[in-house]
Formats: sequence, C-alpha cells, structure tokens
Amino acid sequence: MENLQNGKNLTNYSPVYRDQLLTVQDLLDFKQQLLSEIKDLIQHYPPRQEKQWLKAFEIKKMLRLSSGKLQYLRDKGVIPFKKLGGVTYYDLEKIQELMATPIFKEKLKIA
Repeated sequence: MENLQNGKNLTNYSPVYRDQLLTVQDLLDFKQQLLSEIKDLIQHYPPRQEKQWLKAFEIKKMLRLSSGKLQYLRDKGVIPFKKLGGVTYYDLEKIQELMATPIFKEKLKIA
C-alpha cells in the first residue's frame, strides 16, 4: 500500500485519500475474493449434460440443412429419427456417429 501512496506503481489511477469510503486495497481484496469464489464454482459445478434427443430446428442448425433437405434425408432413411406425439426427435449420438461416416457426406451432396 505504501508503494501505491508514493505513486511508484500508479499509472492511470487518481490519488487515494484517507476520507474515501473505498480504498484501493479494498478493491484488490474484493478482486481476490471474487476470483477465488469463481474458481470454487468452476471446480464444484457439474458439467453441463448434453441432450440426447434433439428437435428438427436443432439438427438443421447443427448440420446446416434446410427443412426440405432434412425431410429428404429423413424420407430416404439416411437420418434416423423417432416421432412422438407429432414431434420428430433425432438421437444426438446416432447423428454424430453418422456424421463421421463418408456415406453421410456423399448423401448430403446428392440431396
């Protein structure tokens, strides 16, 4: 704190006065406390679970497909899906496996 008051480590800071309610040391302490709490949260927070079943808009965004192309791939049996109550769901794991195959890339070019 003495170095700060003498001006040795100050570059763009205004002078510190005794009658201030908040001192530079208070801010430094707050910064350390905040960083410590953020680190604790990151270490103890469970990783985010990915959804297993995705809807059509999520698949279209992920694969960069139009609605028509997605429908075509679904009709041809290229992309596996399940229909539940009028809503079409796609298994993320199966889609990722499919994306790794060269057959899928060929089918995308044809569609």
